[in-house]
Amino acid sequence: MRRTTTLRTLLSALVVTGACVTAGSPPASAADDTPKTAHAPASAGVLAAMQRDFGLNRSEAKARLAEEKQATAIEEKARSAAGSGYAGSWFTPDDGRLTVALADRNKAAAVRATGAKVELVTHSARQLETSQKRLDALKAPAGVNSWHVDWKTNKVVVEVQAEQQGDNDVRRFLARARNAAPLTVRTVDHKPTTLAAGTVGGDPYYTGNVRCSIGFSVHGGFVTAGHCGGAGQSVSGWDGSYIGNFQGSSFPDNDYAWVNVGSGWWTVPVVLGWGTVSDQLVRGSAEAPIGASICRSGSTSHWHCGTVLAKNETVNYSQGAVHQMTKTNACAEPGDSGGSFISGDQAQGVTSGGWGNCSSGGETWYQPVNEILNRYGLTLHTA
Repeated sequence: MRRTTTLRTLLSALVVTGACVTAGSPPASAADDTPKTAHAPASAGVLAAMQRDFGLNRSEAKARLAEEKQATAIEEKARSAAGSGYAGSWFTPDDGRLTVALADRNKAAAVRATGAKVELVTHSARQLETSQKRLDALKAPAGVNSWHVDWKTNKVVVEVQAEQQGDNDVRRFLARARNAAPLTVRTVDHKPTTLAAGTVGGDPYYTGNVRCSIGFSVHGGFVTAGHCGGAGQSVSGWDGSYIGNFQGSSFPDNDYAWVNVGSGWWTVPVVLGWGTVSDQLVRGSAEAPIGASICRSGSTSHWHCGTVLAKNETVNYSQGAVHQMTKTNACAEPGDSGGSFISGDQAQGVTSGGWGNCSSGGETWYQPVNEILNRYGLTLHTA
């Protein structure tokens, strides 16, 4: 992208947004879009999206973000206090508190001392995660959508397409899964798919005839979804100019990648709102707990919010299984792949796939951003 373009073009091309900027959307000025103090819980746009998608007023949205921030801080201390008895945790919006599942009642007092609630269970997190790995070693048929550890039920949950539950391959998989793990089977009427899209004029970024969304800025480039392009592939922006190349990419098994930035493009710690909502500064990547609110930004459907439903889920796409994904009920649509998931001002992950749409609703998975940073030795660009 050329440096002599207009201010609107410059703002649109800051390749670090949580999602790519559509060519026809006029962004607000940088002075208007950034939070006014370092202590703002989120931009006006994030708060507005939470109000719309959760049915909250502004003060309720701010209060929820404050409760979630506290729960995030407590979670690490509670996990340490629980030791080997830790069996997962989740945030409950109704009471604004973190609950920790505990397989060792002798640690209950120490965990409660951190400020968390305690629920005694049978299986520890280590036992459940070992059980899930046994399922990961199995080849899943197309009728099996996903599986993950559900901390609330203290079991491994497998989702199966309702119309395929009588299929012989599905039945054999479930029989082996029951031998490998304490299991719950849920039937669903959808199939997960990745969220890349064919070329649509005006929306970045492009690899060949595929359009995806930028995730988060890192020093030297940005992170995004692996299914959007392979290592070495060239990437162009919304205006057709060259940005860089995929420096690393993994899909399936994982769904993450990173792209270097050059040729007049640069990075800033911002998730853009295209003028529809205010831009959000990125200040870190502290992982939000299950039950926390989360907002997603992408080049097709823009801002939508939801709740973290599950972590470390294995998703069985038609191209193969992808591991260690986080599931949310924030909607997404084709072209949103690679875009940002953010909780308050903390980066969470890049959009991978899902089912449904933003008219009827659905679920969406993201690959956690800290995993991507660690895999490639990258540093998140923060404000």
